[in-house]
Parts: sequence; structure tokens; C-alpha cells
Amino acid sequence: MRSDVITVQTGSRPTVRDITAEAQQFVSGEGDGLLHVFVPHATAGLAIIETGSGSDDDLLSALDDLLPTEDRWRHRHGSPGHGRDHVLPAFIPPYATLPVLGGRLALGTWQSICLVDTNGDNPTRQVRFSFLPA
Repeated sequence: MRSDVITVQTGSRPTVRDITAEAQQFVSGEGDGLLHVFVPHATAGLAIIETGSGSDDDLLSALDDLLPTEDRWRHRHGSPGHGRDHVLPAFIPPYATLPVLGGRLALGTWQSICLVDTNGDNPTRQVRFSFLPA
């Protein structure tokens, strides 16, 4: 297995950051196998969605509806409503596994690998790519 970590800047507000290009670069030149993507953070997740057509903003809006930032969370350190950030990975998991065929990600036409980060208190994230050859 080959593994590497990249650093991603997500900023100070909720964001959906497309990391497909970085993932493709990691598996480029490999044969067939599996790419496992993991975010080692308690307040971020990974989603396979379409981006650039409003879906990324729709996802953030849906998360606001499902997990509002109001002061109702028992987990209270950090920014107001930060407790919701710690619940996020239960809905958007911190991992994804994708097929790789001939060194190319086998994603659908409109699918992208996205880091979802609602925690503005931590603007720098790590993402681990691991390739398991067939």
C-alpha cells in the first residue's frame, strides 16, 4: 500500500472543497486498485457529489437545516454552534473508497471527491490518500 498526506486550506467559513485533482494526481501512473481517502479530523467529512452547478452550496444549506449553528449543542467550546461540527462526520463520513482503473479514478461523469468542512475554527485540514493495488 502506498500512502501520502496533503494539506488543504478550507478557510474560516463552511466549505465544500473539490479535491478530485489531487486524488487523481496521487493515483496517476498506478494500475488497477482502490483509493482510500481519509480525513483525520473530528469535524470534517468527505462527499462524492457534483460541484460547480450549485450542489456544493445546496449541501451546505441542507447541513444548516439539519445541523443548525444555534446554541443548542452540549459540545460548547469554539465558535457558537461548534457542537454541530462534531456531529457532521456521523452524516458525512470522514472516508471514501473509490475504484482506480488503469491509473484513473473510476468516477461518474459529474462526480467529484469533496472535503466538507463546516468548522471555521480550523482552516487547515489534512487528507490522507492510500492506494491499494489490485
